[in-house]
Amino acid sequence: MPTRKEMWERLDGHFDLLIIGGGINGAGIARDAARRGLSVAVVEMNDLASGTSSRSSKLVHGGLRYLESLEFSLVFESVSERRILLDIAPHLVNPLGFIFPVYKGHRHNLWAINAGMWLYAGLSLFRSPKRHKKLNKREVSELEPALNTENLKGAPLYYDCGTDDARLTLETALDAIRSGAVVSTWTRAIDLVAEESGRAIGLRVKDELSGEEKVIHGHTIVNATGPWTDDIIKMAKGPNVSPLIRPTKGVHLVVERDKLPVNNAVVCFHPTDGRVLFAIPWGDRTYLGTTDTDFSGDPAKVYAEQADIDYLINAANAYFPAHPLSYDDVISTWAGLRPLIAPKGAEDEVSASAVSREHQIVIGHNGMITIAGGKLTTYRRMSVEVVDTVLRMLRLIGHLPKNLLEAKTGEEPLLGAVGWPEDDDHDRVGAQISEVAAGRLSPASCRHLADSYGMRGIDVARMVRDDEALGKPLIDGRHEIMAQVHWAVEVELAGSLSDVLMRRTQLFFKDLNQGLGAVEVVADTMQKLVGWTDEQKAENVSAYRAEVEASRAWRTTRSN
Repeated sequence: MPTRKEMWERLDGHFDLLIIGGGINGAGIARDAARRGLSVAVVEMNDLASGTSSRSSKLVHGGLRYLESLEFSLVFESVSERRILLDIAPHLVNPLGFIFPVYKGHRHNLWAINAGMWLYAGLSLFRSPKRHKKLNKREVSELEPALNTENLKGAPLYYDCGTDDARLTLETALDAIRSGAVVSTWTRAIDLVAEESGRAIGLRVKDELSGEEKVIHGHTIVNATGPWTDDIIKMAKGPNVSPLIRPTKGVHLVVERDKLPVNNAVVCFHPTDGRVLFAIPWGDRTYLGTTDTDFSGDPAKVYAEQADIDYLINAANAYFPAHPLSYDDVISTWAGLRPLIAPKGAEDEVSASAVSREHQIVIGHNGMITIAGGKLTTYRRMSVEVVDTVLRMLRLIGHLPKNLLEAKTGEEPLLGAVGWPEDDDHDRVGAQISEVAAGRLSPASCRHLADSYGMRGIDVARMVRDDEALGKPLIDGRHEIMAQVHWAVEVELAGSLSDVLMRRTQLFFKDLNQGLGAVEVVADTMQKLVGWTDEQKAENVSAYRAEVEASRAWRTTRSN
């Protein structure tokens, strides 16, 4: 697999399609287009999935709550795509039980919610990961002992899926590269290049790590930049363009599992405003989210605030009173922006939570195609629609390539799923990894490699077999290992310290000290692999520490 630097060097010439944005939509569009036989280049100003696509609720779900607003088409599309993602990425998309506790005085009757479960199952053509169940109070208490049972009437147990959103994006992009796409991270689009008629025909881009600039050309350009959508549109049309999106902020917090012990995702209605949020098991951690508030600042500077943390802790303490959370229990936080389509009318006429999650494809007067809105779950189908639009445009301008192929993105597995056992046995893959590593890895590390890399975890294990030092944990007592740093740089386009610690290993979110104990050893290793100067290494260390501090800033501003 080409390195990040090699990708920049390949970013030359004329492409059928240029994509701005390396989130899940940009990666999905690149995969679909490249598999159809188009020449494709993706430019991403930071790391893959560095924005919204690694800061979601990490769920692949049908959107049960959208039944209440009668968005049946969105639910049907979502549950259909959930089934596909289970098939093409079974190592990353895993069935997850959801408990929906219903209390006396709840705005919906238990029978109505159970009826909704059958409608939900019907829209999925009864292809949910598991059949839903109706639980009484005793059964709920046995399944979730920490949950408040006072005035509890019962709860449906239904199944959607959890995922690693950053790795889902990464593997989608890597499959695009395998199909011929160029994916250049840390590459900022700084200007559009247009012909005399005004049609956009290229981009001026800058390597954010070296400072080098170049111009690349494309017959079509897609804007898939999520929260930065309007910034790219303004690049073409000027500053006075009406906004296409209405970003809303979603914040999550992470605690140790012992502090908030849940066995399934628990659906909570906030005691103050009735908004839906979740307490979700995450290995030896639990995360809670999400908030939903309007945001108008710089999308690169969105972080949790004290009010966000108070909001989440208040909900947790209402539902789990025997396990009250305090500020000191919070290990880490993340905040992301939903790039939702701006509704017509004044902003205060539609609440942030009521803004539709539907997506929209817009073709500008300059020919640039913009994709906005949508959900993580439906990224693949959205990508198909965008590439269909690209092909229509290529046909109109007389540049449609001959002998196009079928993309089959809903049938062909992602890289880590090739050879994955049909019975979805993660432990069996972990055992294979252990055998290949010649016993040099702990069972926890082997399972971690299986869950993170799928069958490619065996390739990571071979690195450990050949060099025992690569099996050393990055942090004592945890399961992330040195081989993952090498793999991230050599195979997964990692170009910065934050790329590795935040999105390739997630130590930033899961480690009790957010990966700070591994900073120096990872930075030293990356310096050798990437060829950093001492100054560049110091800059990377400083940038990562700044990320940690920004995620903790709510602590220094909270009320005493």
